[in-house]
Amino acid sequence: MEVYLDNAATTKPCAEAVAAAVEAMTEKYGNPSSLHRVGLNAQLLVDDTRKALASAIGVESENIYFTSGATESNNLALRGASAAYGRKRKKIIISAVEHASVEETASDLERNGFEIVRIPPREDGRYYAADFVNACGDDTCLVSMMYINNETGYILPVKEAFSAIKRKFPDIITHTDCVQAFMKLPIKANVLCADLISLSGHKIHGGKGVGALYIRKGVRVLPVITGGKQEKGIRSGTESVPMIAAFGAAVKKFSQTITERYEKVSMLKAYLLGKLGSIDVVVINSPEDGSPYVVNISAEGKRSEIMLHFLESKEIYVSSGSACSKGQQSGVLGQFGIKDKRADSALRISMTAETTEEEIDIFCEALSDGIEKVRG
Repeated sequence: MEVYLDNAATTKPCAEAVAAAVEAMTEKYGNPSSLHRVGLNAQLLVDDTRKALASAIGVESENIYFTSGATESNNLALRGASAAYGRKRKKIIISAVEHASVEETASDLERNGFEIVRIPPREDGRYYAADFVNACGDDTCLVSMMYINNETGYILPVKEAFSAIKRKFPDIITHTDCVQAFMKLPIKANVLCADLISLSGHKIHGGKGVGALYIRKGVRVLPVITGGKQEKGIRSGTESVPMIAAFGAAVKKFSQTITERYEKVSMLKAYLLGKLGSIDVVVINSPEDGSPYVVNISAEGKRSEIMLHFLESKEIYVSSGSACSKGQQSGVLGQFGIKDKRADSALRISMTAETTEEEIDIFCEALSDGIEKVRG
């Protein structure tokens, strides 16, 4: 029996998303920029998904722009906003635990003359909104903070920080990477005081190769990719209609059951932690009040890569960290105070509401077996 517990890396597309993608490829296969009926049919699919995403985060559909994925959305947010507002205001503030697509983009901007301030957690391992607010000044053009950390499930104080920043510095652009939060927590742009929001299709049972960026009306973002003026010139290139359609189908399926699914996964997390509590060498790296969808643990003394492959031999699939890090430590765990051998033995278990207690039982039994058999 295959046990897939790596949903923070990607989710299995739901049947509705697959059907929508197939329909777009076989029946509504036109180029949405074409002016004839076949092109119009494709454009209507794109527009329908745009409306679904906009409704889900409480914005107008005209403010949703499609990209190839959240990595591009994050690049567009940081590069586009800094190009628009960074001529005189050269400071960009990010958390020290951002996804690589934000951290590496910020590092590149740093090499090109921007001052990047990376806010770490305090000594208690927690983030406080005041630390972001206090770092801001009249020289700041952008603040970027992920909503849910993809490695630990930590929920950052986006709403508290952004609302305080907007009160004190209304001209600062606020961006949040909502990849691990979208369709898992209620996301409303006005509640978060977010000018820019990055979303991904394949994290919510849609397909790979599609993302979106919400850009609040009146906020300027200069394009990173130029060409045929698609997406109102913000993101040129023929839209991937099949993946956009799949994205929309997944949003429609899950947008009305976010609370119920969150409660289901919370119960699964409690069940998992109860089972892990009986395994002596296992420690929990995720916070108690973090997202239940992501649980980071360490089987101390057992290197995560070796344990990962032991579990894989039993058709159990977890992660040793962010999939985008290709197995390399990203440094995020260290920021949260998880270092050395404990970080070397970290495993990330990420679930969905479709995960079962039986799958958790199988994982925990195999983990116990691996702790006995796997050499450090």
